[in-house]
Amino acid sequence: MTAQLFSGRGRRSVAALGAVSAGLLLLSACDKPTPLATVTVGTSSVSTEAVCSDSKELSMDKVQECLTDMKDAKTIDYGRGDTLRLGVEPDVVEDGKRWQAVLDGQPITEPSSNTYRSFPGADLFATGGQGEAPSSKKLNIVQVGEDGKPLAVWAYNVKLK
Repeated sequence: MTAQLFSGRGRRSVAALGAVSAGLLLLSACDKPTPLATVTVGTSSVSTEAVCSDSKELSMDKVQECLTDMKDAKTIDYGRGDTLRLGVEPDVVEDGKRWQAVLDGQPITEPSSNTYRSFPGADLFATGGQGEAPSSKKLNIVQVGEDGKPLAVWAYNVKLK
């Protein structure tokens, strides 16, 4: 005859411990979420994680793809003359990193190490007399490293109300 190594209660304890260990192992394999960036107009705010990010710099082709692919972009309404506020979590600007705002593929700010920027009375839809304003524009926040190379991109759709 063989002696029982574990009682019924002991087997359940070992099984539970194994399940917890497996769960922790799976969680440790998950990607850490990227920091949030927020766009605020008036009392409305939208926050999102980066649509593109890498532990290293993004290639220029990847950046262009991220700036034009707006399928996951959050939308915020904007009225002419509203104050536009942009904010990023502190992780975005740590270790010498900076960020800048890009509107329809064109930078509209210099890279900044601040976590917040405000643009009172900005008219994102000004055409300078060059025809009718579009109904929406693509707004991106681009994180850059100390060397100015892009590291992450957040995407928003700004809709003229």
